[in-house]
Amino acid sequence: MRFGWRAMSGPMLTVAVTLLALLLDRAVHVPSPAPLFVCIVALAGALAGFAAAMTSAALAVVGAALFFLNHRATSFYAGADLVGLLAVTAFGTAGITGLMRERLLATFAAERQSHALAARLSAALDQVDIGIVLLDTETRAEFINRAFRDYFALPDEMADSKPPFIALMYHGRDTGAFELPEDELGTFIAQRMEMVRVGDATPITIKLRNGEVLRFVCAALPDGGRMLSYTPVTDLVRHTDAPARADYYRSLRDPANRKLIRYLRVAE
Repeated sequence: MRFGWRAMSGPMLTVAVTLLALLLDRAVHVPSPAPLFVCIVALAGALAGFAAAMTSAALAVVGAALFFLNHRATSFYAGADLVGLLAVTAFGTAGITGLMRERLLATFAAERQSHALAARLSAALDQVDIGIVLLDTETRAEFINRAFRDYFALPDEMADSKPPFIALMYHGRDTGAFELPEDELGTFIAQRMEMVRVGDATPITIKLRNGEVLRFVCAALPDGGRMLSYTPVTDLVRHTDAPARADYYRSLRDPANRKLIRYLRVAE
């Protein structure tokens, strides 16, 4: 048992109640402090755990024995029965509250570790140039990494509001992100929505107006959600460009902030 105000509060409060009850019982009639002892044991278990609760329970039994032995209105046998009943109740309370506190602390520790791991994973995914969107079972975006936000000029306020996937598609349409004729955008959006709904993992090539070419893949997750990945394949689809200028075309890319205007229309 670690010594501190949490660990010592239960035992010290038990001793204080015992001494106060013995002192007052000499002058006036004092009711049994047993219920108060049980409350103190429960408080000690909640504050400091199993060891502090057990210590408080032991002190409570001793204090109750002293009180009933000196209490004029209680016979020896009745006092012994009450002390025995208090012992069972106090130690039972100590065990239950102490173990519950330890399990609760273990749960909190696991939650903190899980949140820390999720934060590290989120930070790592923000460093890659693959756009990643995690959807829940209702196709609402639970996570959108930095690359996707940059590719589609998605404001952080909208990305953090857990928008539905259809809202992301409409945002790309409204901002002119897709390199498609106006009359084909409706069909394109409907096809992407159907792919996400059924979990179709067929890769799709998406061309953006800024010259980027993305390979879109939808993966169905075990919990019913979806993971959408947008892999940049701009360099890989330049097979119709002059090989001698490949280095020049690669130099036009800006993976850090993706804000350079592309000088070449991608052909696939």
